Amino acid sequence: MSQRQYAFEREAAASPGTARLAYVSRAQYSSDWNSSLHTHGCAEVFFITGGHGRFRTQREEFPVAIHDAVIINANVPHTEASQLASPLEYTVLGVDGLETLTGSEGYALLHLHTGWEELMVCLRLMLQEAGESLPGYERVCQSLLDVVLVRLNRQRNAALSGETSGARPSRECGLVRRYIDNHFKENLSLDQLAQLAHLNKYYLAHIFRREFGVSPINYLISKRIEESRFLLRETDHTLSLIAQILGFSSLSYFSQCFRRVEGISPLEYRKRNR
Repeated sequence: MSQRQYAFEREAAASPGTARLAYVSRAQYSSDWNSSLHTHGCAEVFFITGGHGRFRTQREEFPVAIHDAVIINANVPHTEASQLASPLEYTVLGVDGLETLTGSEGYALLHLHTGWEELMVCLRLMLQEAGESLPGYERVCQSLLDVVLVRLNRQRNAALSGETSGARPSRECGLVRRYIDNHFKENLSLDQLAQLAHLNKYYLAHIFRREFGVSPINYLISKRIEESRFLLRETDHTLSLIAQILGFSSLSYFSQCFRRVEGISPLEYRKRNR
């Protein structure tokens, strides 16, 4: 495992509600990588910068690739794994006093198709400052952390808190939202989601809207549309293929949903953003 890590002094008297940088590290998968479950006394925020891999907690496992960020709460068992053919690379921030409130499992997976380069600029500068350790570098790195967390908190499914306590979404709603986040390309229905949460589907729709301001199906559609914007901008896939990749039942339904969310057709969006 190739790794560079820079640690910062922890202030025992840090203000409540303040997230503080404990360390910043950059790592690349190698044959001596230890992929056993482990925990940390602070939250960790992973930014996947290359390769492909998988994250595993005690109950779940999910794939990650470039443009993904994974937030793991303090004391949550987890590990990362990769293949030598496409070694996983990431930058990780250890952060005291940070917590994601997206569910009972203690982690969040974010797909960052917008604002990625700006985050990378912050992380590269943080690594440079920590590596050179010139006077005032801790202050610079803490300020960069504040910028990173503000930008992450703009993501719909980040729900970051600077404190280790506070109101959480219900376990069932958090479970359903996280499942949608990880499986939005699959053929999902409200019946399936209700069965997953062991709830009546009408009750699930009611409490999910109360928690997140949107129904489970509209949340699913929003995730698909978010991904479709990236595919329309960055690939030459046909509209039919994009609709198929994202689990839409037909091209017409994809176009209808896209127009409802974006106000223009997928083809017009592609023309404007290429």
